[in-house]
Amino acid sequence: MSTKDKRYWIGIASKEHVKIGVAGGFSQLCHGKAQPLKRMAVGDGLIYYSTKEKFGEDALCQQFTAIGEVVGSEVYQFEMSPGFVPYRRDIRFFAARDVAIRPLIERLSFIKDKARWGYAFRYGHLQIPQADFELIAAQMLKEKTPATTLSVAGA
Repeated sequence: MSTKDKRYWIGIASKEHVKIGVAGGFSQLCHGKAQPLKRMAVGDGLIYYSTKEKFGEDALCQQFTAIGEVVGSEVYQFEMSPGFVPYRRDIRFFAARDVAIRPLIERLSFIKDKARWGYAFRYGHLQIPQADFELIAAQMLKEKTPATTLSVAGA
């Protein structure tokens, strides 16, 4: 995949759910729907943003909580519990630190209305410009792993 073909995404999930995905090397988006995962391609970058600490609870997180690269070419189903068989896609996650969104809002171009910045995350999955991905990645990978691991600038 050439640099110009690579796309960059944000997935939205609770921090608790993101950490399960990181540990298992997979992504689930939009409560297990297949379509958001099918929009991504091998080599695409993915950052998770967590509005909440835990799904269904009030405690806010408001941080970017994981970063990785799509490695799985297939979207597949996995039975998590009887009756809940969400779709997944394999992701290679990188060692990264959680980063608060508020200090970055003014610099993120995908957030059009800075006063109502949460609106950008309403659909659970969105494509973002490479420059925004690199800005967030630089903060997440700072002091954790070299940015070249993710090939942020030249991938």
